[in-house]
Amino acid sequence: MARGLYLLFGVVAYLVFFSTFLYLIAFVGNFPAVPRTVDRGPASELAPALVVNALLIMLFGLQHSIMARQGFKRAWTRIVPKPIERSTYVLVASLVLILLFALWRPITTNVWTVDNPVGAAVLWGLFGLGWLIVLLSTFLISHFELFGLKQVWLHLRDAAPAEPRFRQPFFYKMVRHPLYSGFFIAFWATPVMSAGHLLLAVGMSIYMLIAIQYEERDLVRLFGEDYERYRRDVGMLAPALKRRAG
Repeated sequence: MARGLYLLFGVVAYLVFFSTFLYLIAFVGNFPAVPRTVDRGPASELAPALVVNALLIMLFGLQHSIMARQGFKRAWTRIVPKPIERSTYVLVASLVLILLFALWRPITTNVWTVDNPVGAAVLWGLFGLGWLIVLLSTFLISHFELFGLKQVWLHLRDAAPAEPRFRQPFFYKMVRHPLYSGFFIAFWATPVMSAGHLLLAVGMSIYMLIAIQYEERDLVRLFGEDYERYRRDVGMLAPALKRRAG
């Protein structure tokens, strides 16, 4: 009974995540299909909008960083059953993003506008490429494990998870964090950058740069010298320039 409920919880958490991920694309891209976007929502004075938006970004960053740490996971799994720990993380992260969508206050002053059709098309192409890199990167490192489905499925079958092993599939041969690289591209590539969009892009960029440091610390503990060598040879967010011998 519990195994089936865990599987159901994992599936629901995944569906909430995937819906939220799609909404995030529309939110950042100002797509008309959704009611609220980074530049469309309740009007607000500048100072309250800055405070509210900054707090929402901080909440997102703190939730992701704290709940992803091994020490938190060890304490957390005393309360939450281990098979649904990842699904719970995914669900909470999705709810924090939904809160950001609901409470975000647009700041519509334009920072830049690209009117040239070719330039705008290139930026929209980069926007789409960024999200594609994000999605493909999750599949390269086991999409269904990253979002909790594999854990509840293995628990249903009473199967033990495989030991983690160090791999460098596709994008990961070129950069250490292609998922974050995709997010950087997606948040910054826009033909119309408003002050609110800029705040979101800057805030998320700062969060990602901080998160990478903590994530790499965990990866060094897990994989040791293999990851240290990888970190020396491969760029963090962009391909590293090869040094000339001699």
